Amino acid sequence: MRTELCIAAAQPPCVARDVRANARLHAQVVRAAGARVVVFPELSLTGYELDAPPVDPVDLAPLVAACAETGTLALAGAPVAGPSIGVLAVDGDGVRVAYRKIYLGAEETAHHRAGDAPAVVEVDGWRLGLAVCRDTGIPRHAADTAALGIDVYVAGVVDRPEDAAVQEERARRVVADHGVAVVIASCAAPTGFGYDRTAGRSGIWPADGSAPVRAGAEPGDLAVARIR
Repeated sequence: MRTELCIAAAQPPCVARDVRANARLHAQVVRAAGARVVVFPELSLTGYELDAPPVDPVDLAPLVAACAETGTLALAGAPVAGPSIGVLAVDGDGVRVAYRKIYLGAEETAHHRAGDAPAVVEVDGWRLGLAVCRDTGIPRHAADTAALGIDVYVAGVVDRPEDAAVQEERARRVVADHGVAVVIASCAAPTGFGYDRTAGRSGIWPADGSAPVRAGAEPGDLAVARIR
């Protein structure tokens, strides 16, 4: 029988373009969260710096070590080869590109190429469908990802404070349309390309439509829930 899944949505502080510093901050979150899976915001390892180069896995050694110590899978945001806006799956065995963002924003297209397919990672029998920011606003993305057979729709985002309600609307739509839990890790730290203020308020929405678990608006806050 499948066990419950402890999952966290994180919103760590961020040092612009400093992957090694951010890897250490991510590692601190992993150790503190006590979760099997920790989800981080869009481009969390560089900040929302669209011209940052692809992340070198060597720089993520502190995060790999933390995942090895805790048995955690970290889903971290990073520029990846393509170049694309990616989700890195990091565990005690190392780093791999798990997903490339499909639906890019206008400014993003000047720096990145769109991914070409939805993606799923499996953890302890749970299937997690991956998304990045604008993906969550495209119903087809959730539908195509759900068609792969998922239990949870997981996204890292960067939004302004005035758009915090949009995260709620999108999460509840995915829950209602596909009957899956939704996890959104939302950047709370100042970051690049005009995002001097960001929304935070990361959340975990249960598949049954009940009230979500939410973080606050400050960097360092964390939402943690057990999904059954």
